[in-house]
Amino acid sequence: MIAIDENVSLKPYNTFGLEVTARYFTEIKETGQLISLLQDPAWTSVKKLFLGSGSNILLLNDFDGLVIKISIKGITQTEETGGYVILRAGAGEIWHEFVLYCIERNLGGVENMSLIPGTVGAAPMQNIGAYGAEIKDTFHCLEALNLETLQTEVFDRERCAFGYRESFFKHEGKNRYVILNVSFRLSKQPVINASYGAIRQILAEMGVDSPTIRDVSNAVIRIRRSKLPDPAEIGNSGSFFKNPEIPKEEYLKIREEYPAMPGYEVSEDRVKVPAGWLIEQAGWKGKRFGEVGVHDQQALVLVNFGKGSGAEISDLATRIQASVAEKFGITISPEVNFIF
Repeated sequence: MIAIDENVSLKPYNTFGLEVTARYFTEIKETGQLISLLQDPAWTSVKKLFLGSGSNILLLNDFDGLVIKISIKGITQTEETGGYVILRAGAGEIWHEFVLYCIERNLGGVENMSLIPGTVGAAPMQNIGAYGAEIKDTFHCLEALNLETLQTEVFDRERCAFGYRESFFKHEGKNRYVILNVSFRLSKQPVINASYGAIRQILAEMGVDSPTIRDVSNAVIRIRRSKLPDPAEIGNSGSFFKNPEIPKEEYLKIREEYPAMPGYEVSEDRVKVPAGWLIEQAGWKGKRFGEVGVHDQQALVLVNFGKGSGAEISDLATRIQASVAEKFGITISPEVNFIF
């Protein structure tokens, strides 16, 4: 029997700490439970929201339906070759805990993504990434439940259609699948990726000349903690906006007026511009508007000081987008998913 609670506060289940209520709420720990629930005629026509750790969502209203928290756990080794191990992790595993699990076993490939909030199941949806690494780099496959057929399907890298903070599950597959587990191909002889200047600098400060994956992880953790607020202390979802990619010609033209504007080539004719820099230059860093605002250490982070609403955060985001577009002619898009 699956326990269904009524009128449940979602404040503990979203990192913005927004006080919204779910009409119905349940937690799923096994695939069989999920299928049984979805087969139950009592819930067939009820609106549903599938939730991981709530670290990349903005809840705009109370949810008049059934919130299903996916808490499928377990990490198992499914394959091993001369140089690699494939680990399968349940969608409900906390991402950072999975990273630490890999580091403990000296399995490389995910250490640069230490301390990213969220669950394993949400990671491929966003193609999460940080400091020169993305999920797609170590991704092997995933299993997802088709909500129409209630059959489990396997997705390889090509079928996931990964892009910059994008995947099949944010577009064609949105609201059609629930990710059950994800498998990663991890190196038994890790190749250290310390190419980002901030990592090199921190490693130098740590006195590390020949870093291990644990050293890289520790450096990333130190950087993230120095720049990003802890959701347990102040509500936030980490980076609210994606870094925009613009034509190189456009970038060079804008830089004539703003010579200090940083940019990173992603191809011969495309440049990625840090959204945080754009927002800060537009004058938003550290600004507070009642119970919501922009973090004073990282302009990419929108925060809830305690009693803010999703609508207030959404309005602030819209004003920031308009301001950046007016000043630079660049469109910045939210990385966070808006739940209406």
